Amino acid sequence: MRGIYTIALLLLSNSFMTLAWYGHLKFREMKWFESLGLIAIILISWGIALFEYVFQVPANRIGYKENGGPFSLIELKIIQEIINISVFLIFAILFFKNETLKWNHLVGLGFMILAVYFVFRK
Repeated sequence: MRGIYTIALLLLSNSFMTLAWYGHLKFREMKWFESLGLIAIILISWGIALFEYVFQVPANRIGYKENGGPFSLIELKIIQEIINISVFLIFAILFFKNETLKWNHLVGLGFMILAVYFVFRK
């Protein structure tokens, strides 16, 4: 169960991270957001990113082998990166209609999946 909790928390964490890092690029289309300066946008992003840490830190503590979890430190990082790119791709496709996946993006994703295979290979 610790593995499932870890992955669920990482999904939540990366959802907030993606929103904090890239959401402001879409928010600029909203009327209330137009007049904000860079400092205000940074503070809003920090506020969103706080929730990334609220989920990321427990995910790593629960999932880490030395804390009773199923994953090594390297495995945790690889899982986080795959979740990160997956969440980002979904976000980009849903919210940025002008972004398209190209063959080279898919090849790169395939190599990342191969990285997961090799990292978890016993």
